[in-house]
This record gives sequence, structure tokens and C-alpha cells, in this order.
Amino acid sequence: MKAMRLHGYFRSTASYRVRIALNLKGLRYDQLSHHLRKGEQRAPAYLALNPQGLVPALELDDGRVLTQSLAICEYLDEIHPEPALLPTDSITRAHIRAFAQLIACDVHPVQNLKILNRLCTLGIGEDRIDGWARTAIEEGLAACDVLIADTAGRYCFGDAVTLADICLVPQLVNARRFGVDLRWPRLLAIEAACLSLPAFADAAPERQEDAE
Repeated sequence: MKAMRLHGYFRSTASYRVRIALNLKGLRYDQLSHHLRKGEQRAPAYLALNPQGLVPALELDDGRVLTQSLAICEYLDEIHPEPALLPTDSITRAHIRAFAQLIACDVHPVQNLKILNRLCTLGIGEDRIDGWARTAIEEGLAACDVLIADTAGRYCFGDAVTLADICLVPQLVNARRFGVDLRWPRLLAIEAACLSLPAFADAAPERQEDAE
């Protein structure tokens, strides 16, 4: 059977999420890199796959294409339910989705390369742009810490990895890139537990072939 093809970039936290999910599920996939700083995601051939010109995009073995990292992760969870990324309990599932969306929908978009480049075109200096990104990340991680204050276990929502952990770990990579003061011991302990798993460690940006 033809392998799935993951279109991404090693530093893309959204691509990182999908790499983790694919690894956790033990699924075979090939990677195709689109260098974001060189604008390769705007090439006509890629826009035919993903008209947003964003990564990741996942080409299934039958040629159909999925976009948006959370949608891809939930698709993978539905067709390969073990290990589950979302629990059966509806309340906990909603809490996990809220945590994941806080990062993927509220924090990540306002500090990704596309937005930062637009700020630059408005004549805003690099220091102020970096400060913008730091503030967005700090506020988001502080909220994440509160959201899991009453949970227990090695990971965000217990002793099993969920979609929340898949979003948290890549965001902490971005936090370090922007010099965020990581003052949340629980989040860092969860990160360490996740990175002890091959599925997370092998998906890390520095492990990718296109890493600079």
C-alpha cells in the first residue's frame, strides 16, 4: 500500500503535531518539505493541494488531501483508534479540545511566520514583533496551566497522551525560540514525560531531514 505523504516543514509546530500523531498511531508516511521562509508553500503545485498555502497537508494513500492539523489528528484518531487521542468521556473530551484549540487557534496563529511577516511589512521593528509573539505565547501558556490545574497524571489529562499534549509540546518549542520565561513547572514536567516517548522525540524538529 502506498504510504501517506505529509507536506510540512521541520519548524512548523502544526506539522510537528501531525508528525507526533502519525508516530503515536504507528503509521507509515513520507515527508515532503516546503521551506516556509523561501515561500515554497506558495508554489502553484502546493496551492493545488492546499489553497491556503499553509502546512501541514496530508495526502492519503488514495490521493485525497486533508488540511488543518487538528482536523488531521482527529481523522487519524477516528480511522486508527488505538492509542486514543481523545477519551470516551464527553466532558473530558471537550476539555481536551478546548486546551488544544487554545493553542492551535488562539496562540499559534498570532505568532506564526505569516503574521509576523505582515507586521514587518507595516514597519514594525523586530524587537516589537518578537515582543508581540512572546506576549501571545505567555498569555496562552498561562491559561493552559490553569486549565489543567485540577488534573493529575503524567500528561495534561491523566496518564495517557491526548490531543492536548500533542499541541503543548510543539508550542513549548516556539516559546523557547521567542525567549519566553517558562515559569510553569507542570507544563515542563508534561513536556519531559512526552519527550521520553519515541513518538514525540522522533517528531522533534531537530530530528527532521530538512532541519537547518
